[in-house]
Amino acid sequence: MNIDYPLLTDLYQLTMAQGYWERGHRDIEACFTMYFRDYPFKGGYAVACGMAQLAELVESYRFSSEDLAYLETIDAPLGGRLFKPAFLEYLAGFSLSVDIDAVAEGTIVFPHEPIVRVVGPIMDCQLVETALLNCVNFQTLIATKAARVCAAAQSPVAEFGLRRAQGAGGGLWASRAAIVGGCASTSNVLAGKLFDVPVSGTHAHSWVMSFDTELEAFRAYAEAYPNNCVLLVDTYDVEAGIDNAITVGLEMRARGQHLSGIRIDSGDLAWLAKRARKKLDAAGLTDTGIVLSNDLDEYTISSIREEGAPVSSWGVGTKLACAYDQPTLGGVYKLAATRQAGGEWTERLKISESVAKLTTPGVLNVRRYYFDDGRIAGDMVFDEVHGVDERQVIVDPLDDLRQKKLAGKRFDVLLRPLARAGSVVLEPEFRNARAARDRARSGLETLDESQKRMLNPHTYPVGLEYGLSERRRNLVVKLRGID
Repeated sequence: MNIDYPLLTDLYQLTMAQGYWERGHRDIEACFTMYFRDYPFKGGYAVACGMAQLAELVESYRFSSEDLAYLETIDAPLGGRLFKPAFLEYLAGFSLSVDIDAVAEGTIVFPHEPIVRVVGPIMDCQLVETALLNCVNFQTLIATKAARVCAAAQSPVAEFGLRRAQGAGGGLWASRAAIVGGCASTSNVLAGKLFDVPVSGTHAHSWVMSFDTELEAFRAYAEAYPNNCVLLVDTYDVEAGIDNAITVGLEMRARGQHLSGIRIDSGDLAWLAKRARKKLDAAGLTDTGIVLSNDLDEYTISSIREEGAPVSSWGVGTKLACAYDQPTLGGVYKLAATRQAGGEWTERLKISESVAKLTTPGVLNVRRYYFDDGRIAGDMVFDEVHGVDERQVIVDPLDDLRQKKLAGKRFDVLLRPLARAGSVVLEPEFRNARAARDRARSGLETLDESQKRMLNPHTYPVGLEYGLSERRRNLVVKLRGID
């Protein structure tokens, strides 16, 4: 996609960059980590997404002559130009020099652990912050919503929220993220083209309304699409619509064809689905499926299934593509360490009156530990500079009295190279939405059922490596001047 990533940023990133440049701080290396503080949708997990777009950002990050011409026009509030000609000249030849490590798309992730780490010249790290957060925050939110919807559905879900999504860009990346989260397909044809994801669709009420009768409309659609015929039966009257669909389904069968399904988009969906199933079965159309849509989310779908509605697949739009009940993930990007080029790392930490906003210093990574049966046992945030001591104990970052020992268990390290010295090194399989969907499905299977339930899920243990927790506490004491 053709996005002007250098200008897809907050102005203060560029003003800080000019400040770093003026002070000669490009030789200062920094380590930033991106993480989120709380579970989305009051759930028990999140599905990481947005790393493919992050790779695209790195590959295309160049200031064009048009970008620089625009920056040259920006005035300072008290007069004069905001950006100096020499700085803009520097940006003309600028290229990123960052190393980026991130979890693979589709990885199940949790609060207070790094899901992206950026290391490089501090100016470079600062310049990518806003666009990085835009990529990962939104897509992780949508992928997580999709995973919840698909878990509730237990049968294929099609995403078709483009018409109500937040703009063309939001709609495109939401469609891809929905696939990563578990959706079988999207109605978004451009997303299908750009991201190689499955597309699907039926017809609208306007198709039926454009004919003199509903039966005529159904027959015409069946003739046009004998291999993809799902009839929308609620334009006028659902009961009559089902009867007309059955008539067409029997005619198709006589021609050696198949009525794939009917779709109901209004009314008491659970009752109507059961009524439709009885009628279809009585007519011998036992292999014609029932598709439900109409402002569905995971809670509505769960309720419909609990009533025993025989649903073959679902269409979910607004409440998925717009993350209807939670508009943002709230992920943050924080400075964790700095050093002079080739020197030793100095830990950096932000202190807050709120313990939830206290950051974690160091060049951070994550170990994921597993029980013998394959379920995940706990995640350890550790500092690569200091490593992990033999205790292998994690400490809750919000309550240092809550600890868990993980020694003796198998583990994986979650952050993997995405870019080195400004060049993308991410393998193709880690940019593929379908592969990420498989990864998410496998990851969800490693969760305990108590961590996947919709209401009051069990909290998965994520903590700081014991030595890291002690160093963070000591740094807080030092910075606050506590004797």
